[in-house]
Formats: sequence, C-alpha cells, structure tokens
Amino acid sequence: MSSLRALFFCSSVKLLIRRRDWGRSDALVRRAQRLFGAPPLFQRMRSSGVRITRTQPPDPLGEWVVAPEAGSRTVLYLHGGGYVAGSAASHRPIVAAFARGVPAQVFAPNYRLAPDHPYPAALDDAERAYEWLLSRGIPSKAIAIAGDSAGGGLTLALLMRLRDKGAALPACAVLFSPWTDLAGTGASLHSNDGRDAMFRPENITAFATCYAPPATWHDPGVSPVYGRPDGLPPLHFQLGADELLRDDAVRVHERVKSSGGSSELIIYDGVFHVWQMLDGLMPEAAEALARACAFVSGCVTLEE
Repeated sequence: MSSLRALFFCSSVKLLIRRRDWGRSDALVRRAQRLFGAPPLFQRMRSSGVRITRTQPPDPLGEWVVAPEAGSRTVLYLHGGGYVAGSAASHRPIVAAFARGVPAQVFAPNYRLAPDHPYPAALDDAERAYEWLLSRGIPSKAIAIAGDSAGGGLTLALLMRLRDKGAALPACAVLFSPWTDLAGTGASLHSNDGRDAMFRPENITAFATCYAPPATWHDPGVSPVYGRPDGLPPLHFQLGADELLRDDAVRVHERVKSSGGSSELIIYDGVFHVWQMLDGLMPEAAEALARACAFVSGCVTLEE
C-alpha cells in the first residue's frame, strides 16, 4: 500500500505538471526547465554530509558530489529532464543519496541539452564524461553509471556504444524509469494514460521531437530499446506500475534476461515518474534509493 505521503505527492504532481499539450518547443522547454528537478532549497537540504565541487574547463562541466568514505567507488550520474531540462544541481537529492548510501564519489555532468544541442550531443557528452573518469585513473570496475528518465535512456545508449567500441565497461548500471523508446511503441503508453501522474502520451512525441528527428527514433543511440541487449553489465531497474514509460524498462529488462545477461526489475505501486527525487519526503523514495545503493555497492570493485 502506498504511503499517505506518496498519495499526497502523486496528487500534487497531477495538478502541477500533467497536461496533454506542453506547447510549442520553446514553451515546452521553458515549462520543463521550471518544473523538472528539485528546487534550490530542497537541493541544499538533501546535500548534507557530502562535499560538492563544480568542475571547470577543460574538464567536462558538472559537479562532484563526494562522501567522506567514498574511496575509489564512483558513480557517473546522468540526470533526466526529457533531454531539454535538468542539470547536475537539479538532481542533487538523488546524486547525494548515492554518494552517502554507496558510499561513493559521484560525478554528474551537465551534458548539452536539446533543442539547441540535439542528438547525439548528450550521448557524446556522456561518453566524454565516462572516458574522463577513466583518464583520472579510476578503474572501470569501480564505476557504476546511473540515470533517470532521459538520463536512464542515455545510460543504456552509452553502455551499448561502449560495448560496440570494445571499450572497458562499468561494473553495473542503475536505471530509474528510463526513457528507452522515443517512438513510443510500448503498450503502457496507452494503458496507463490517465493513471500516470505526470505525463500524457502526446507528451512523449513532443519531447522526442525536440531531441531527434522522427527518422532516427528507432536508432539504438536514440532509443536503446531497439539495440542489442547482450554484453551489458548488470542492470538494476526501478519504475512505477502506473507510468507511461513502464514498458520502456520492462522490455529492455526482458530482452537482457533472454540474452543471458543480468538484470533485476523492481516495480513500485502508487508512485510517480522518478519519485526517488523526493528522498527525505517519501518513504518509497528512501527505500528505492537504498536498494539502488546496495546494488551498486555489491557490484563495484573497491580499489584504494
């Protein structure tokens, strides 16, 4: 049964965010930038016990969020926001939870956003951030990659690109409600219409159009649900039962398992898209993040 807080926040999200028409691309971007992510006060509240350092050029732009006992355990966190919004700072509640819970040093890059920087800018920036971590002497097996929503899809696309290049793969990956199919072919996109607290099916096409032209939506770099599922590191999926994007995660999970890979899937009832952002306010968020951190701790190799 959902907590009373989960019921309250799901209702609040419906009132604040959900709509069928987000407007033209410029209006959509402005609205997404205003509504997605944690407000500054909540960012500060959830950043206790960690050290935050912003990077400067020529290093990839973003933030280090580091726990005192991190050692070499490292998480590369790719934020969500429909590829048009979000930042390292906007997702600090989740990033800080990884830093404290693993414990780890977490790097959250500020990858370039659409529509000014469409595909493959975000994927190129994610790859650069991962290669930069390796160049700093961090072993690949001490690195986990995690992401939510668009950042979850970006995580899978990055893993597939690294595998296809024969590059060293990270120890594992965590995916919160990943957006893996910009073409919007999952059954839950329609079966959960009206049940999802945040989105309507029309929104998927609107956000996808900002990121990449329709002719590319079946490209695995854009929609990793269409990519080869074999040869990936262990995966950990979390998603809400009522989400439009539920099948985006389920289909990838099932394909990875069918190919002989390692994947675990946890489905929560009565939560909204990327509810993990409300760590400290919703018990379901704290539980989900604790499970994700335990998964990462069990996968990464600690080398001092």
